[in-house]
Amino acid sequence: MMKHFGEYVRERREELRAKNPEFSLRKIAARIDVEPSYLSKVERGEQPPPSEAKIKLLAEALGEDPDALLAMAGKISSDLQKAILQRPQLFAELIREMKNMPDHAMLRLVREVRDGNW
Repeated sequence: MMKHFGEYVRERREELRAKNPEFSLRKIAARIDVEPSYLSKVERGEQPPPSEAKIKLLAEALGEDPDALLAMAGKISSDLQKAILQRPQLFAELIREMKNMPDHAMLRLVREVRDGNW
């Protein structure tokens, strides 16, 4: 079973805090400009995940990939939303086709698109 957003964040933060006290709930909350009680509720699943901006700050604070944390929160970054909205049918078809592709095939596709090797 996949962990919910808050559970993952809490486990990651606690893992980091075991080595460095700068990853306490209060210090991370201050770094992303939220109340510690709010972050605690998010971690316990009592509050929904925060905004895209706060999730990106949290990802940076925890050394996580922002897109991965956004996805875990059920969100997509605004730059990806804009790209999808430009060609929604093509993106939907592409994503549906890719969902069963093995990782090595996905990596090859990404490299080809990035490098412009059509």
